[in-house]
Amino acid sequence: MTDHAGVPMTLAALRALARAKLRAVGLAEDHAEAVAETMVAGERDGCASHGIYRLLVAAASVRAGVVVPDAVPVVSRPGKALVRVDGGGGFAQLAFARGLPVLVAAAREHGIAALALNHVVHFAALWPEVEALAREGLVALACTPSHAWVAPAGGTQPVFGTNPIAFGWPRPAGDPFVFDFATSAVARGEIELHRRAGLPVPEEWGYDAEGAPTTDAKAVLDGAMRTFGGHKGSALAAMVELLAGPLIGDLTSRESLALDDGRGGSPVGGELIVAIDPAGFLGEATTAHLARAEAMFAAIEAQGARLPSARRYAARAHSLAEGVVVPAALHAEIMAIGAAA
Repeated sequence: MTDHAGVPMTLAALRALARAKLRAVGLAEDHAEAVAETMVAGERDGCASHGIYRLLVAAASVRAGVVVPDAVPVVSRPGKALVRVDGGGGFAQLAFARGLPVLVAAAREHGIAALALNHVVHFAALWPEVEALAREGLVALACTPSHAWVAPAGGTQPVFGTNPIAFGWPRPAGDPFVFDFATSAVARGEIELHRRAGLPVPEEWGYDAEGAPTTDAKAVLDGAMRTFGGHKGSALAAMVELLAGPLIGDLTSRESLALDDGRGGSPVGGELIVAIDPAGFLGEATTAHLARAEAMFAAIEAQGARLPSARRYAARAHSLAEGVVVPAALHAEIMAIGAAA
């Protein structure tokens, strides 16, 4: 049923639609399955800026030739606790899926291990990746550059990407503690949603192409976004550039944008993921020390504060039971994907 507000869909139907549309633009079946799962997860968890809207972004990247649609990820071990996956120019989701079991095994064997994803295309949030590792009982940290869309503190011209950092912590009972945030003042997808809706953005989100503050969403997209927290977010953005760029032999955000050459595709580059097995440090004391972490979480929630990811988990429970509602205009755009092919 469709109305002026939206189209109700079960998650299974949304997953099938996403896979079909990704296949319609030429994405190989294994990539379509992995990419669709990330989009459905975002929509399921109430993250509209990283939900099924990203199907438009991914399809555009495939059509623009930014993505190798049938890339075969290659897993290697440059060191005992190091895992590398060369994504061959495909989307990052399948490369991560191929590297995940190797990373988990390495972390359990050595206590700590790192996974470098190279030569992959990024368009999604990082929390599904660190959550997957936390559900394996591991502590996880992930970061990636993007396109040069963000100005450093004190400047007005783009140097950094939105450069997200994600963290996951396993909990003995219930869902993992997970956070994922851009080092920019806001996710770029949030600005794009404002542009699509014809809504202004807060002035502190960015600058126009001349470096002047603006509330026009399109002007920010054409100009430069700001980091969060001034010089603090700027320093973290620079850290991400270094860790998931030169350190693993991959692109910075400026290099990614230059490689795009005006095609308007998603960022191409690398991602660094670190996984730590608490038992590797703590041995038989693991349970006791994880309980101390639980005491910290309890102290946060006891005063009415919300743990990061709590809102997502609540949205997830609702979506699993009731499905989701896709905005009617977005649904129409999705249905048009591949229609002329």
